[in-house]
Amino acid sequence: MGYVHDTAMSQFIPPTAMHYVTGTWTSDAGNVTGTIVQQKTAAAETTVVNIPIMIPQNSVGLKGGYLKSVEIDYEILTAAATSITASLSKVVRGADGAVAVVTSPAVTQDLTAATDAADVDQHKLTVTVTTPVWIDNDEYYLLVITAVCAGGTVLEILGAVANFTLRV
Repeated sequence: MGYVHDTAMSQFIPPTAMHYVTGTWTSDAGNVTGTIVQQKTAAAETTVVNIPIMIPQNSVGLKGGYLKSVEIDYEILTAAATSITASLSKVVRGADGAVAVVTSPAVTQDLTAATDAADVDQHKLTVTVTTPVWIDNDEYYLLVITAVCAGGTVLEILGAVANFTLRV
């Protein structure tokens, strides 16, 4: 009988799978030929993007996906943002499928929110789960990006990559 324990698994999450809460967003061709982005129109506002973490789940303890980090690829064009911050939401489903509890597991981000993460440039923001977790079949995770944008800030989301261990 086979067994997989791979500590270097990754899953791409396209920008079209994300939920854009505030701002005016459009699907567009990326600056690099053959890529797509979701682009937020320039406006002074705080915008929120929910990124569903889509990795294998399992009802058996210590099996499935063990979430370690998520990398978000984005660009800031025209004018710097005030800040870009990341948080994680763990959503536990109730017995009838409704949301029962939402908590916020601790994470760290490698780029400083008000400087490196917010300047006009291409970015890869790595968000590390402080205490990595096996994702159970009755819960799901959303990485929440909050961008405080200046009047001229154009934000483009290119995608994200979830990094995890797979045990099946």
